[in-house]
Amino acid sequence: MTTEHQHQGVSVGLKPGRGWLRRNFITEVYLPSLFSRRRGDSARPSYPVLRDHDICLTWIGHASFLISWRGLNLLIDPIWSLWLKVVKRMRHPGIHLDHLPAIDLVLVTHAHFDHLDRRTLRRIAAAQPIVVPYGVANLVHGLGFDRVHEMHPWETLSLNDVTVTLTPCHHWGARVLHDRYRGFGGFHFKFSDRSVFHCGDSAYFEGFREIGQRLPTEIALLPIGAYEPPMKREVHMNPEQAVRAFSELGAQTLVPMHYGTFRLSYEPLDEPLERFRAEVNRRNLDERVRILDEGLPTIF
Repeated sequence: MTTEHQHQGVSVGLKPGRGWLRRNFITEVYLPSLFSRRRGDSARPSYPVLRDHDICLTWIGHASFLISWRGLNLLIDPIWSLWLKVVKRMRHPGIHLDHLPAIDLVLVTHAHFDHLDRRTLRRIAAAQPIVVPYGVANLVHGLGFDRVHEMHPWETLSLNDVTVTLTPCHHWGARVLHDRYRGFGGFHFKFSDRSVFHCGDSAYFEGFREIGQRLPTEIALLPIGAYEPPMKREVHMNPEQAVRAFSELGAQTLVPMHYGTFRLSYEPLDEPLERFRAEVNRRNLDERVRILDEGLPTIF
């Protein structure tokens, strides 16, 4: 079996992990979250003037990012909703949706409700293209995008001088239980001689080394939260695994994401960042890590 075939993306099974019934997510996490006040604030951002070589990243919260480069604005996994059905958003989006610049390209890593939010996508759609994994197009048709590009792992698409590659990951793409045919992954962006990798959702897997070998990466946006899910399935990386994935990618700069916004797991909201800082300090990686504030455009 070839390495490429091995790392087309690894789907997580639906079987609960051992001991998942020992705790009660409703009483321990869900109900307390309902009575907790939302943190954060949506400020009006001051978008900087970018030089030709600059990349600007604005973290909206969760896995939502605005990437700006040479007058182009890309939006990844946008979600401005304050609720995921019945799950409460615990931090406000970093900026108001109305304060976004004109968006040239929208990308969605997979169909889960905290990454593909149809209400937000309908408001953002302005006859620009959208990129999704295979099997996800029918969820975004009719929302106002002029083209829907479906991609398989390792496929590459060039749009507006940006080269986009869908990368494998260890997750799953079903929006509801019966549609496990939907694809999932991360996105690697090549901006001239610079690059950004948005991991999407992923548990740790051995494919990160291959991603780094095939797609040299400068800035890696890696998830660090939701690692103690109620079903005890291994679906997201913990902070230590994210740092390991960063090392195996061979990337230059690590930006953590997917923490502090939605309480999807048993760990306290502040724990992922605390564990992440401790692991970064233990590995002496402080100078290679950028922890972003929601809504603050940051030049790289």
